Amino acid sequence: MSYSPTILVLDSGLGGLTVLREIVNALPAARYIYVADDAFFPYGRLSEEDIIARVVPLVGELIGAHAPDIVVIACNTMSVSVLGPLRAAYPAPFVGTVPAIKPACAASKTKRVSVLGTRATVQREYTQALIRNHAQACTVTLVGAARLASLAEDALSGKLVSDADILSEITPCFVPAGEGGGLRTDAVVLACTHYPLLLDRLLRLAPWPVSWIDPAPAIARRVVDLLGLLGPLAPNTAGDHDRPPEMIFTSGRSRTLADALAPFFGGRVPA
Repeated sequence: MSYSPTILVLDSGLGGLTVLREIVNALPAARYIYVADDAFFPYGRLSEEDIIARVVPLVGELIGAHAPDIVVIACNTMSVSVLGPLRAAYPAPFVGTVPAIKPACAASKTKRVSVLGTRATVQREYTQALIRNHAQACTVTLVGAARLASLAEDALSGKLVSDADILSEITPCFVPAGEGGGLRTDAVVLACTHYPLLLDRLLRLAPWPVSWIDPAPAIARRVVDLLGLLGPLAPNTAGDHDRPPEMIFTSGRSRTLADALAPFFGGRVPA
């Protein structure tokens, strides 16, 4: 018999919606629970030890309350810090979100790639290992953006975010030709799920065209593959998009973002 899975998606805030959107498009028949740990946002300011101490018990509570078939950690900073401890603590399948360095370097023509993430993400050993193992012949520039995740949240909430503030965060990604003897940057890894929320503005503000590498489609494919191993998935039907995801904010604050969030879910308003 086929089944409709329960999928739990966890992020520090609203950036994980960019991952959730891709999973919903692939599996509209699933039940979705989206958890924003906004009580601790932004995660980029936290140490690895603090993130582990926060996330491991939080995920245990969420698994106990919702019994998900799979847990998606839709946050690079969280994933590069806590995926190992989570998999050691709980038998549930986990899918993480880590910097897409391998596909970016494979696709780069100039062999100069930048990784745009939170300061915590670019400092983690996990990210350094990805570069050692997958950069191939590429020169990788790590850029720790101090405020870009918060700017993305502000923009989604309808607050005014200036072009100058965004540009100051992304400018270090763009290494010009001749610097260090190489060609200019032609690919930027979006190593924070918040950043695709600003993609239209990133495209417009970039000093020259680059490929912006968003791992969300690949994460959705991985979720589908893992759930398929548990049994045949229920077929998608025309009415599946009528069921909105359940939204949980750990701060307990009420978020009035229905108009902003609806486009992520085919016009549905998250519950």
